[in-house]
Amino acid sequence: MSSPSQNLVEIRSLSYRLGERIIFDNVSLDVQRGRITAIIGPSGTGKTTLLRMIGGQLKPDEGHVLIDGVDVCQISRERLFELRKDMGMLFQSSALFTDLTVFENVAFPLRVHTELPEDSLRDLVLMKLNAVGLRGARDLKPSQLSGGMARRVALARAIALDPKLIMYDEPFTGQDPIAMGVLLTLVRGLNEALNTTSLVVSHDIHETVSIADQIYVLSNGKVIGSGSPDMLRDHATPQVRQFMHGSPDGPVPFHYPADDYRFDLLGREL
Repeated sequence: MSSPSQNLVEIRSLSYRLGERIIFDNVSLDVQRGRITAIIGPSGTGKTTLLRMIGGQLKPDEGHVLIDGVDVCQISRERLFELRKDMGMLFQSSALFTDLTVFENVAFPLRVHTELPEDSLRDLVLMKLNAVGLRGARDLKPSQLSGGMARRVALARAIALDPKLIMYDEPFTGQDPIAMGVLLTLVRGLNEALNTTSLVVSHDIHETVSIADQIYVLSNGKVIGSGSPDMLRDHATPQVRQFMHGSPDGPVPFHYPADDYRFDLLGREL
């Protein structure tokens, strides 16, 4: 029997367009087992789109998305449903079911994907909520939670099935310093405790760098840099260095391409 690949996720020659806009142009990258891999880059570079392709929600125009050697672009709907049991997703907006309690939100994937008896399901849900510090909030509704608490409930739901892969979509956006610290600790701690693989999409450089083992920088449809956080801080590409250090001046312009400012204001050439 051949040993499993070092990579849990392999993106190969991925290309995707939205109308005339190029989102990905022959992108290839690897997500190694047991590690935290981060995808960073300016807003609008397709980071969330990449997660949707890994989850099989979108199909590329060209290329392959392999998870454990299975191309999610080529399998049936039924096989994709089975494959998703091994994926957990922390959505950018938390995406909790507003009419369900915290308990039932976390129980939802267990009810969909398993036939566990109610007492076993209850134990598992309470274990996941305890892991994120919210076992006592199990009877609350999402409207009764703070933003940070909602994000932690969403994380408990994402790990309910002990997935091989956990994907985080902008997990640090809008978090206060305490909630931020809790999330950073949880992402790193869960990755080690569950022996899982994590893929973090973010534009929060400082927080992402503090937990990531491997980082890919996306811009203009391509991977413009990859490596450890230390490697990227002193990367040879000015665009990568600008993004890693958050510099306002550099090859990435602040303004979206537009006509001459004076012409736009006055409606005539000067």
